Amino acid sequence: MAKYYDIDDIITDEEIVAVIFQKAASGVGIDPSSETDCVEVGSKVELPFWLAHELQQRQAVSMNIPTSFNQNTRLEIQADSACVDLRSQCPYFYEFGCKIAPLVGARNIGPLLLSAFKSRYKEVLTKAHTAAFTAASKNLTILTKEETNLYEAAQSSMAAFKKWRMGGPRFQKASILGRKRKSNE
Repeated sequence: MAKYYDIDDIITDEEIVAVIFQKAASGVGIDPSSETDCVEVGSKVELPFWLAHELQQRQAVSMNIPTSFNQNTRLEIQADSACVDLRSQCPYFYEFGCKIAPLVGARNIGPLLLSAFKSRYKEVLTKAHTAAFTAASKNLTILTKEETNLYEAAQSSMAAFKKWRMGGPRFQKASILGRKRKSNE
């Protein structure tokens, strides 16, 4: 499951998924307001992904496709992917999609992730290279964690390129080397 030192992977595993119990379970205490510590067959419960995955491996539950990967989200992404607030649906949309797709048997999650990333990738890079700070901060609120990292990397590389283009350290080193050679002659 989670990579031991990767906090993003740990947070991804905390995403809530809906499950349906295939076997009765006693002594679990999922609902603290319940009088019994028993979950009946067919009960619908929301659990963290790491627990749902473990229970599914033991064939105790079946997972449902999360709402962040349903038909409505797919249609929104197809209509205008740049305006879809994926962060509010799932901050780790791409990582979580890759983890859950094989478990729920949804073959359409992979193409959804690919089309969303391809269309949003261009927008993220364009905004990172051209957007003013105020527009950028508004844009960052709808980006997933992966897209935010991509945006920040694009801004950093653009700043480094501009610094290089304006004659940053490369010209200073060259002029220092030139002076040393002249003094040695």
